Amino acid sequence: MPDWSRIHQERRFSRWSLPLAFFSLLYGVGVRFRLKVYEKGIFRGKSLPGFVLSVGNITAGGTGKTPAVAMLAQWALSEGHRVAILSKGYGGRYKQEVLEVSDGKHVHADSQVAGDEPLLLARAVSGSPVVISKNRYLGGMYAHKKFGSDFFILDDGFQHLGLERNLNLALIDAPEPFGNAHLLPWGPLREPLSQLDRADAFILTRFSRVRSAKSKEQRAERNAIRDTPGAMRSPQETLAFLQERFPSTPVFCADHIPDKLVFPLSGEAHSPGFLRGKRVLAFAGIARPERFQESLVELGADLVQFEGFRDHYPFDRDEIKELIRMKERIGARYLLTTEKDWMRIAPFDFTTAAPMHNDLAYLSVRFAFLPGEEGIFGIIRNGLSGVED
Repeated sequence: MPDWSRIHQERRFSRWSLPLAFFSLLYGVGVRFRLKVYEKGIFRGKSLPGFVLSVGNITAGGTGKTPAVAMLAQWALSEGHRVAILSKGYGGRYKQEVLEVSDGKHVHADSQVAGDEPLLLARAVSGSPVVISKNRYLGGMYAHKKFGSDFFILDDGFQHLGLERNLNLALIDAPEPFGNAHLLPWGPLREPLSQLDRADAFILTRFSRVRSAKSKEQRAERNAIRDTPGAMRSPQETLAFLQERFPSTPVFCADHIPDKLVFPLSGEAHSPGFLRGKRVLAFAGIARPERFQESLVELGADLVQFEGFRDHYPFDRDEIKELIRMKERIGARYLLTTEKDWMRIAPFDFTTAAPMHNDLAYLSVRFAFLPGEEGIFGIIRNGLSGVED
């Protein structure tokens, strides 16, 4: 399986560049045709009875939408709104037209049926139902009729043009915003950069968590990409690019902050500082697994070995058992993964796994705006007042 995360960051030509460029061209034709059809009014988005907040991005993964959706849902609940989270359920095996993952109190599906991200949201946001459907309008109407929901959050909704929204938020990874600036599959872009004009606000994620280029080769590569369209070398450059290219669209800055270390099989939980000096073997199957690796190093963990897998990787029980045995062989104290990966691992029966399986833990993160960046909530309130009027 190709390492798409690496391919999408690659700016040098390789033997795969020409075929990928060809398919990228075909993909771009299809995307532009679809956009034009909606722009001309041939297809029209449907409207839900309430306020619709879309949280999405223009790239294929890597911006941390799920923690952002969870935080915004919790905020909306605290404001007294009847919230429903609507997701497509990527990676889930559900066959229903609409699937209720959670009623806001109880979770009714596992990650194999619903997908890892909807399950994570269902567990993280108490009080908000999570409904998945390939047709978000149907999912929204289900939540409205059953739960009385009137504040709908579209998880990964930027490209879902079939549903009208009152506010369109585009998340952008601050230090690595657009990869090599090519459309899929050559690059990570789902749409041309010009389509960011549809956003009502930008949220730059990982704004203050930036690695410096340590080697001569790394510095040379960063200098070489200065003139690459859409490629940035620092969050400040990304911010400047957006402000220059889309001057009327407000930009807010945020971070994904390690929150707690959870040992789900024993029920223990510790602050992230617990990892300092501990020998660990870590693994992750997310869009950019190296970011999890960097987080552990920043927390002071003695990272003995790291295993990266593709996004939404479907781990099986034997692979997890082998990772547990590997931990023992290399003398690591803990086996760590991400909370999103744990959603896919949790259904496994660990009672027959290798010894010390209670040392398996996941690191949860929370999404937080930087101080002074809370103006995004004012924008949402203004949008809500417009709907109510």
